[in-house]
Amino acid sequence: MLNKLPIAVALFSVATFADARGLDIKLADEMAELTYLTESSTFGYGGADVGFGLLFTEADDLHFSGKLMITGNPAGNNRPFQFGVGGKLMLTSFDRGNFNEDVGALAIGAQARYVIPSATPIAFVASGYFAPGITSFSGADQYTEFNFAVELEVTPSARAYVGFRNMEYEFENGGQIELDDDLHLGIKFDF
Repeated sequence: MLNKLPIAVALFSVATFADARGLDIKLADEMAELTYLTESSTFGYGGADVGFGLLFTEADDLHFSGKLMITGNPAGNNRPFQFGVGGKLMLTSFDRGNFNEDVGALAIGAQARYVIPSATPIAFVASGYFAPGITSFSGADQYTEFNFAVELEVTPSARAYVGFRNMEYEFENGGQIELDDDLHLGIKFDF
């Protein structure tokens, strides 16, 4: 695990050059994830949300990710609804007994968010990513990720959420491994 530390340091060093916007901390029974959130104003009218993440599991798996999601309101300017499209690049190192593989994938994704406007706004968020065999590499045949969450805005710069996520790699040899398949708690801070 220590030999992977330089990769993590390099990932977050690159993230520090972007304009910092927030931090997302997600915890589950057998998984923890830290995502550094930034933004880019070079995409579309509202820009794009960019994130660099590090996930680690109880099985000593490490999952590095970089994602870009362009979000906005649909036609008709219906403010409670937001939709997004984007992509995610993942590099994952599995360390499970006799299964030690480094794999990766480039996935396309979508997100839908509905905000219930009130004194304390609540949002329902669903997102998914998919990478077929053509964009999966180093022994991976497919990557899928589905995420559902309910967010509560605690303050204008902090949100708490509870959700469920399934992250799974399928391999060319026919096997599969789930990185995450559990409920999680999280908090997002905006700077």
